[in-house]
Amino acid sequence: MQLSLLRQKSELTNAAIQREILEGDAKPRQPYFHEKLRSSGLENLRAAGIDVMQINVGKLCNQTCTHCHVDAGPDRRESMSRETAEQIIDVLANNDIPTLDITGGAPEMNPRFRWIVEQAHKLGCRVIDRCNLTILMANGFKDLPEFLAKHDVEVVASLPCYMEENCDSQRGNGVFKRSIDALKRLNQLGYGHPGLGRKLTLVYNPTGTALPPSQHELEATYRDELKTRYDIVFSELHTITNLPLSRFLDELLQGDQLDVYMQKLIDSFNPRTVDGVMCRRMISVDWQGYLFDCDFNQMLNMGLSADLPQHISDFDPSRLSDRMIQTGRHCFGCTAGCGSGCQGATVTFASKEAS
Repeated sequence: MQLSLLRQKSELTNAAIQREILEGDAKPRQPYFHEKLRSSGLENLRAAGIDVMQINVGKLCNQTCTHCHVDAGPDRRESMSRETAEQIIDVLANNDIPTLDITGGAPEMNPRFRWIVEQAHKLGCRVIDRCNLTILMANGFKDLPEFLAKHDVEVVASLPCYMEENCDSQRGNGVFKRSIDALKRLNQLGYGHPGLGRKLTLVYNPTGTALPPSQHELEATYRDELKTRYDIVFSELHTITNLPLSRFLDELLQGDQLDVYMQKLIDSFNPRTVDGVMCRRMISVDWQGYLFDCDFNQMLNMGLSADLPQHISDFDPSRLSDRMIQTGRHCFGCTAGCGSGCQGATVTFASKEAS
């Protein structure tokens, strides 16, 4: 059954359908993630602490990107409440979690965004804003660059290509030009310049069924192209593999490419990436306060093990810091090639032994 035919179903139903599609028997049968770990001599994934709390403050966004695993857009109304935001800040105040990573949707569109940033900054947290750039140019948000700079917020910004046509094909017409304007404004405020302490990270997602190229080599190309064409500088580049979820899953199904893409991810599995996958050192919180191992599990409504705390109001670091991580076939996306996650590639070079 095509996922696109079920867009009007509830989120829970949508997530369940995606899990069924991903975990259903493929022909020829493809291994499950835990089977691949075992055949590679690795144990099931366990957390190794909580260095990052990543919060999804809602699915409202001013863009509708083709690769978006959140299925975010202007018509979404999910938005984190003040009560849940206060519970998150309370957990940060009472636990040693150094980084707050804020995502969406366009997280800046949540009415509590600025309050969350202000409170986390007062606590001394490293605060990350996962920004689509164009929101910084939108009416009502044009003072955001100054706000982010004032509160020492790191900006992690999606820019899937340094070529206008490629970027717009993934993110919408006119997005590239507005993104370039936003990057220039951030540069004017000191973002991306060495030694000024205002970190600006760009994020690359491939188009279609391709896997990301070498992060190191692509970063060098981005630096040259953006500097030469637009006099733009940035701190670093992260490459992230598109996971077969939501809109991208729908695209794969429509093109009868899901099995082909999954096989590519499986064939590119690199055991060296497993130690660095983001779920081992983070906890993910959805807009309602429920806990997940990562943002991808969150979109599949694949919660923590039933014996663990399920909501931010019941946060227990002693039980969550070494928890067993819930995995599925989508996890092959984070372990293909050089690996992938919210911090970019997990290893420098793909292992020649990757199966």
